[in-house]
Amino acid sequence: MNQASLLHKVALSFGDLPAVTEGIDCRQTYRQLSDRAGRLGASLRGQLGLEKGDRVAIMMKNAPAFFEVLYGIWHAGLAAVPINAKLHPKEAAFILENCGAKICFITTDLIDSIPPLTADIESLEAVLATTGEDYEDLFAAPSSPPPSPMTDCQPDDLAWLFYTSGTTGRPKGAMLTQRNLMAMVMNYYADMDNIQPGDCMIHGAPLSHGSGLFALPHVAKGANNVIPLSGGFDPEETLDLLTHFPNTSFFFAPTMLTRLTNFPGISERDTTNIKTIVYGGGPMYVEDTLKALEVLGPKLVQLFGQGESPMTITGLSRAMHMDTAHPDFLKRLGSVGIARTDVDVRVVDGDDNELPPGEMGEVVCRGDVIMAGYWNNPVASRDALRGGWLHTGDVGAFDEHGFLTLMDRAKDLIISGGSNIYPREVEEVLLRHPGVAECSVVGRHHGDWGEEVVAFVVSAPEQAVDVAALDALCLEHIARFKRPKDYRFIAALPKNNYGKVLKTELRAQLAAEAGQ
Repeated sequence: MNQASLLHKVALSFGDLPAVTEGIDCRQTYRQLSDRAGRLGASLRGQLGLEKGDRVAIMMKNAPAFFEVLYGIWHAGLAAVPINAKLHPKEAAFILENCGAKICFITTDLIDSIPPLTADIESLEAVLATTGEDYEDLFAAPSSPPPSPMTDCQPDDLAWLFYTSGTTGRPKGAMLTQRNLMAMVMNYYADMDNIQPGDCMIHGAPLSHGSGLFALPHVAKGANNVIPLSGGFDPEETLDLLTHFPNTSFFFAPTMLTRLTNFPGISERDTTNIKTIVYGGGPMYVEDTLKALEVLGPKLVQLFGQGESPMTITGLSRAMHMDTAHPDFLKRLGSVGIARTDVDVRVVDGDDNELPPGEMGEVVCRGDVIMAGYWNNPVASRDALRGGWLHTGDVGAFDEHGFLTLMDRAKDLIISGGSNIYPREVEEVLLRHPGVAECSVVGRHHGDWGEEVVAFVVSAPEQAVDVAALDALCLEHIARFKRPKDYRFIAALPKNNYGKVLKTELRAQLAAEAGQ
């Protein structure tokens, strides 16, 4: 039960099919990808001396080398730690140190920022750019044919350490096992889409997160993984690529889907090669979904999941998106669908008692896709997995037909452009300024990005607070996309009788100003 074994099996049957394409140029067939993954895996265990279970980080923008590195890690029986390439170097350093990574693979754009971290991280033995002689030397070793002691993993072996933040503001590593990933792959086939050899997935979203996870079922069936030359999502580039690749699938954040739908002249462009767009990771407004269906046709599938249950909790199928005759059609479009095939989902109260349809509570789930726990964090693991159920921190309610509607995000998560921003980590940075007595960070609706960050700041007595200084402080410690887009200086934060800041009032104030 090793994802690398799935790659090798596909290479035997469909070795001449394109596996990784950059722009419109095929970089590797499945035979070549399998061979390079095997050679890299052999070098990781032999030349670099890593042992089964060691962690290897991948901090790369979307690039063809991502796939040979990821599957090479698994070929060697190691655990992959994909890291968002947009993170601030200090944020990346925390993850590298927390997981005890031995090696970190990077793209050349990070050479100036990431290698200097090696001196301060005891476990980290090397940072390797995926270009040049040092990298290519790793492919000189002969590939050990599967199944081998390297690819022969146990179901509960750690495969992907998915770092996700929480209310503490520090990221936690969700331990995804080979069993978890296999459950996710099989559930994709059961609920999301049917993939055939030669199909295609264009990766506009980061491979370190959802797009990378959904690459796995595509690799297992011999589909072509296309990396845009920009390394990201651009509507014009995406539409141009579409003309070259029939039966194309995407994973989009809702903001990406909205940007594509609203792209000038989209109705005149040829989108017939779109097979499926799976969207999720944030709220999608019903009006925007209806417009996407009108412009793109019956090609949408929605998911609700999180790193702890990779891409798999509930879903709204293609057929449900098109069931316009149903009296609850619009209500269902505003939901996140029904429980996925191999997952039990409940809504519970504060004592974990199951609530009846219509009553709001915390969403919990269980199944083979659920993480093993948080890396080196037994307290958080016990809390998240108490009673054998993953407690998602999301609040919602079922209707009488099993459709789940999310009412709120209990952890005050902000989702901007498909990226998760946790207010606490921004607040902790702002509080480093001596002139900031208190602050509270919330999200405000944004037409293009879904939400943007707004900081409410209470100044310390007789202290001047300069917006430019706050901006500089944020840019020093966190990624640019997490920086507040607006600062509101107020006399006091609204609080309840227990002293807890009422973020709902702050969000309501912003909504009232926008006339929402």
